[in-house]
Amino acid sequence: MTTTDCSNSDASNSELGYSCNGLNTNCQAYLVFRSQSPYNTVASISSLLAADPSQVSAINSVSETATFDTDKLVIVPVLCSCSGQYYQANTSYVVQQDDNEFLIANNTYQGLSTCQAINNQTSDVTTNIYAGETLTIPLRCACPTKNQTDVGVKYLLSYLVTWGDFVSSISVRFSVDIGSTLNANELSEQNANINPFTTLLVPLQNPPSSSQTIAPPPPPSSPPPPSPTSSANKSSKKTWVFVVVGVLGGSSLLLVLGTIIFCIFFRKTKRKSDPKCASESFEAYEKPTASKLDQDSQDFLLRMSSIAQSLKVYKFEDLKSATDNFSPSCWIRESVFRGNFNGDFAAIKKMNGDVSKEISILNKINHSNLIRLSGVCFNDGDWYLVYEYAVNGSLSDWIYYNNSDGKILNWTQRMQIALDVATGLNYLHSFTNPPHVHKDIRSSAVLLDSDFRAKIANFALARSAEGQDGEFTLTRHIVGTKGYMAPEYLENGLISTKMDVYAFGVLMLEILTGKQAGALFGEGNMNVSAVLPNEEDGQEGLRNFLDPSMQGNYPLQLVIIVVRLIDSCLKKDPTARPAMDEIVTSLTRIFTSSLTFNMSNNISGFQM
Repeated sequence: MTTTDCSNSDASNSELGYSCNGLNTNCQAYLVFRSQSPYNTVASISSLLAADPSQVSAINSVSETATFDTDKLVIVPVLCSCSGQYYQANTSYVVQQDDNEFLIANNTYQGLSTCQAINNQTSDVTTNIYAGETLTIPLRCACPTKNQTDVGVKYLLSYLVTWGDFVSSISVRFSVDIGSTLNANELSEQNANINPFTTLLVPLQNPPSSSQTIAPPPPPSSPPPPSPTSSANKSSKKTWVFVVVGVLGGSSLLLVLGTIIFCIFFRKTKRKSDPKCASESFEAYEKPTASKLDQDSQDFLLRMSSIAQSLKVYKFEDLKSATDNFSPSCWIRESVFRGNFNGDFAAIKKMNGDVSKEISILNKINHSNLIRLSGVCFNDGDWYLVYEYAVNGSLSDWIYYNNSDGKILNWTQRMQIALDVATGLNYLHSFTNPPHVHKDIRSSAVLLDSDFRAKIANFALARSAEGQDGEFTLTRHIVGTKGYMAPEYLENGLISTKMDVYAFGVLMLEILTGKQAGALFGEGNMNVSAVLPNEEDGQEGLRNFLDPSMQGNYPLQLVIIVVRLIDSCLKKDPTARPAMDEIVTSLTRIFTSSLTFNMSNNISGFQM
């Protein structure tokens, strides 16, 4: 087994990773890790594999503070990218006493990497590694090929093979056709041998679930074979049951959709004192008259039947009741109110004009770092959008030095928020089809939940990023927030995902300095070099640059890395800026190191 033979450096074999032959150069992928002390919590496993703890906890249906039983299969979402000829998801590891490449690859990482791949990451021709040294560990992952995507495969999971595993048993666990698994790993029915401490790619049409980490029960003892007559009768009965269920289910679905379509299309001509229609499948709503809507909004209403199952359509009376008739005591900011629906809080935003594009985008996306739209309402010419409630308000309430409420975030909280925003943007850029640009990233568009986890909001300006040249689109309609707009957008109307990267750089600058973009750049053209400290400024220059409210509680070495990252995001040339997946990788490492700094300095929580 060459993957455990560290003296074998033959790069023609599979020790270095899976070939970069997929349809995309980067993708969402999944790893399987077996919980072993000290890597038996969401936090420790996420740190070891450079994963987002919130994603790990969500996909495994546990809290972020959870501890797993020994040998529990843990699903870990990662971003997989091409590096030369091979796919990999990079993480970093600090070498411990008595470690070697073999133990790191096969003990610590359980076969998710190989000693050959670890050695291949460094350009130094050395034979030893030393305690305290930081290594880059390439984790084994892959993206689906075109042949796989053509048959519905969207994700590949790197499964850690152990004793007693077979291709068939692994395929059954994840509800995958055995032939598909064999093909994904270039195996055949005649040669289907797999070995412990290796990985097996499992092709998936849907993300894996926590239920698939539970070992299937052993097969029951075989009952005596039924008589042919009995078997035929049972089969016949089952067939009739399926037919009846299918007919009833189909009839119910048609009835629901028919009711919705009837309410939308055919009630236009009826004039009754109560223009509300009700359906068992969704909340009743008040149908606006055609004179109150522009054509886009009418078109949106005609599409309502396709999204009614995922979005509630509220009655205006319900919104009035939830906000105490839009009382000032429920006002949050601008046209946003806090609503209480049977004990569950929501944010209700009043809007006018065409909101169909924003609703359409929000109805398609599903990510913990993007605000969730739960319902809509139309009344008297205005739209009301009902969102999940972020109890700690917007980031702008927290990061500006000397804010009126005395709210302060520590260094690690700031890095977590930056990582959350980057992760949400990366989802928009890389995992929506087509990719989308937010176009309005700013501190007031980032909301904080009860755990100070960030959620991107305000999708009114968001749009598809697909252009004729594959990267940029053009517009003459320049809209956005002053201080955050990228120079290529302001000067030439160029739209791409790199304009979000620029705005994110400005946002990180605000997070570090505690100053608003306008105060940083003034009224003239943005001069990044005049704002960011340079090497000659030394440690004192860095301290003067940072938000004084952190009172020196930050690791200067990490500050330098973050400043360099900001500088790369604010390059005038958009092609010179990093992609969001690169930013996520960098911030993941920074955040992991920040947690260590927090623990060593006994820093926790927030201050008010």
